[in-house]
Amino acid sequence: MAAKKPVQRVGFKTGEYVVYPAHGVGQITGIEEQEIAELKLELFVINFEQDKLTLRVPVTKVKSVGMRKLASEEAVARALKTVTGRARVKRTMWSRRAQEYEAKINSGDLDYISEVVRDLFRSEDQPEQSYSERQLFEQAMDRMSREISVVRKITLTEGEQVIFKELAKSPRRGPKTDAPAPDSGEAAATDTAQGEKSGTEAAA
Repeated sequence: MAAKKPVQRVGFKTGEYVVYPAHGVGQITGIEEQEIAELKLELFVINFEQDKLTLRVPVTKVKSVGMRKLASEEAVARALKTVTGRARVKRTMWSRRAQEYEAKINSGDLDYISEVVRDLFRSEDQPEQSYSERQLFEQAMDRMSREISVVRKITLTEGEQVIFKELAKSPRRGPKTDAPAPDSGEAAATDTAQGEKSGTEAAA
């Protein structure tokens, strides 16, 4: 029996892996047609194996929901370089930072996700993370390793190992003693603006 020929719509075809911002990497398993109020609607059927979840996304909504193709090898290399950098942690309330991290993870953007991995990583000789920090780190790690494993055609465990190997190159984070605290008024204003921006991205 001949293999089914992939069907293509708006640049995406059945059988290919894509990134859906709110859920990460999924595979287009088919295109369905539904009739709603006498209008025919085409839907991508996307399977997220890791979450045992199947989504149906209208073909016409693909752009507005931010669905994208897998990252290129260059983008993966750039994201891996990001995690070797020094953590950039703002001196703001954790709830605000957590909101920003969540918005970055749910943006589906590999560059943003790698920044969360970098900023929330703790090596064994560093202070313990809070439960919510650990959860966000694991969420970002999961998104990043899944995309890398599909792009490089390796297992998920190997994808995680690739990231941890790069994280091991990041500068050690000693106790926070140096660097004077920034002017509180200015920092608060900057963070408020950024917090609002992230909130908008998360809601979009």
